[in-house]
Amino acid sequence: MELKPTQVERQLAGSADLAPVWLIAGDEHLLVIEAADAVRRRARELGFTEREVLDAEPGFDWDEFARAGASLSLFAARRVIDLRMPTGRPDRHPAKAGAEALQAFCSAPPPDTVLLITCMAWSRAHETKWVEAVRQVGVFVPCWPLKAEETRQWLAARALKAGLRLTDDAVDALLDRVEGNLLAAGQEIDKLRLLIGVDVGAIGVERLAELVADSARFDVFKLADAALGGDAERALRIVAALRAEGEQVPALVPVLSGQVALVSRLAAAVESGRSVDAALRAEPGVWASRHGVYRAALARGRGAFWEARLAALARVERAGKGRAPDPLWRIEYEQRDRPQFDPWLELERAVAAIADPRIARRVAP
Repeated sequence: MELKPTQVERQLAGSADLAPVWLIAGDEHLLVIEAADAVRRRARELGFTEREVLDAEPGFDWDEFARAGASLSLFAARRVIDLRMPTGRPDRHPAKAGAEALQAFCSAPPPDTVLLITCMAWSRAHETKWVEAVRQVGVFVPCWPLKAEETRQWLAARALKAGLRLTDDAVDALLDRVEGNLLAAGQEIDKLRLLIGVDVGAIGVERLAELVADSARFDVFKLADAALGGDAERALRIVAALRAEGEQVPALVPVLSGQVALVSRLAAAVESGRSVDAALRAEPGVWASRHGVYRAALARGRGAFWEARLAALARVERAGKGRAPDPLWRIEYEQRDRPQFDPWLELERAVAAIADPRIARRVAP
């Protein structure tokens, strides 16, 4: 069986007993944590009073897991084996031992035992035979990153569950502030509940702004995604936030350059006659979930455009390290009557050009 995170509590409430195996996995850590907590809570209600925690870090002895599954409970009739597997990959140390141990457990689950597996990293590539074995005998709960509208619905529902009624504008403002960070959003809703109580009527955007901190999860990877995705406004806002947080231009440019270089290779492949799908499949390390970002970038320019963006980033990195700008940039600055070269300003221009060729020479406010 496979469930969405929002279906877990309903499934637990409607069942007289627990499935013998639960796999809860994903990069949305709050969803993973809360779904796993719901399973543990229901287990306690049903008399699973003993819990054994196993951390399957690299080098984990999977014989220990096999012994835990085979042994009888010493102190209670029912127990939970809480297997924490952060990477989501059980078959690395030693090769295949973990996957085989998990498949063996699923083929004959011991009585009065629930296996709860939690993973804090997940992709389609993780779904090998042992995951299918879990599906056959138990419950698989993949916690995929939420899309913008799904995050909005999640925020509104969580606020209602906490006894708060946010106006549509307030939900949008909260969504903008937390930038998809569900942990920050959950904390802000809890803080609102503590500060103003419950059942206080609709909370508007002005009241929300007074109480909620800007918890946006800005980082250079989100900057690259915003720029490649064509969202110039958001990309420039992230640049400003990174600057305010004390980041340095030379530390940011390599990630941007790597992503732009990837798009440049894809564009060259497409121009040579390959389809976009074939070019994406041929590029190692590009997950299907990232295809939309690269497709959006490819739609905005051919190979020459992306080569020019890569050259611009190289000049930004050079200047950010204190090296003199090349002669073309020096002449351009003299024509603008600017006293000195500003790496942050040029990073903003480079990011704007990546996001939208029409505003290649615009400077962020």
